[in-house]
Amino acid sequence: MEMSDRGAVAAVRAGDREAFRLLVEKHSRSIFKLAYRMTQNEQDAEEVVQETFLRAYRKLADFESRAEVGTWLYRIAANCSYDLLGRRKKHFAETPIQDEEGDLIPLPAADPSPERVALSGELRAKLAEAMNELSPVERTAFVLRHFEGQSIEEIGKVLGLKANATKNSIFRAVQKLRRALGPLVLAR
Repeated sequence: MEMSDRGAVAAVRAGDREAFRLLVEKHSRSIFKLAYRMTQNEQDAEEVVQETFLRAYRKLADFESRAEVGTWLYRIAANCSYDLLGRRKKHFAETPIQDEEGDLIPLPAADPSPERVALSGELRAKLAEAMNELSPVERTAFVLRHFEGQSIEEIGKVLGLKANATKNSIFRAVQKLRRALGPLVLAR
């Protein structure tokens, strides 16, 4: 019999550390996808996943049972992504890595997704630049809505926003991305 998320949380609180593994196995893929969309880097996304589950384990006693475990983990992952992006901006210039000919060096991936294959190097760089211009709330709202397919209500729970504020964050993100990417898309 498969244990529910809430059952796993209760088991971990009761001392069953193995139950936390069930939460990790169930949610790590979706947390990775969110982290990758936020950081645009596989290694950073892996770091965010690890930090998310470490923070979740440490704060499990603070988890409120009325919340969904997945939503709570998304919120932690978004915060970990913000933290990592903030550290990156402080330590590194936000410029794409290029080879001697000026071509962008693609991120390594064992199995590139169809989305990734379809994007040209120029569009990928422009998208990364445009995503970096979004506020953390706009970026998270956009990623959760358009990449993860989450509802306005789910996104609002993750961000701690009401429905109208969530919709406005998504709208602002879309408008900013359209302005940034419009000339590039129309030029093709």
